[in-house]
Amino acid sequence: MEKINERELLEYWIDTYGNLIFSICFQMTKDYFEAEDLTQETFLSAYRNHESFDGKYEKAWLTKIATNKCLDYRKSRQAKISIVEEQTLLHTPSKEASLEAMMEESEVLEQLDRCCSQLKPPYNEVARQYFCEEKTVEEIALAQNKNKKTVQTQIYRAKAMLKSLWKKG
Repeated sequence: MEKINERELLEYWIDTYGNLIFSICFQMTKDYFEAEDLTQETFLSAYRNHESFDGKYEKAWLTKIATNKCLDYRKSRQAKISIVEEQTLLHTPSKEASLEAMMEESEVLEQLDRCCSQLKPPYNEVARQYFCEEKTVEEIALAQNKNKKTVQTQIYRAKAMLKSLWKKG
């Protein structure tokens, strides 16, 4: 088996499991921005500890890290974890639950889009592309003919503004 470098490994995990890890974090926190932060923390933790990982059951390992990150987050906010929520994570959702989750995600994206439209240029477009359309920093930089670091800074600033707007909404 070909040896993969650490950067490629991290990119592979994010590309392969990014949506799954975000979904877990969002289900547990019910907060889009906290879920994004916890998703990043999950991948950073996995990256830092990948040498101690035996390589088996990668998906289960990453989801366990995400779950633990969310549990730590909830404990830090002194939230109580109910047995029902834990059972929800362990069982495959029904079709009704899946439909409900899809509708909830749609509502979240609509609210996020409304918040993005309230931002001033260039933050409104960068935020919409990054958070709503799920484009990468590289894709946004290329499309807007901007430096990657400029786009990263704009996303960071837009995120702070969106957090403020989200709490008001």
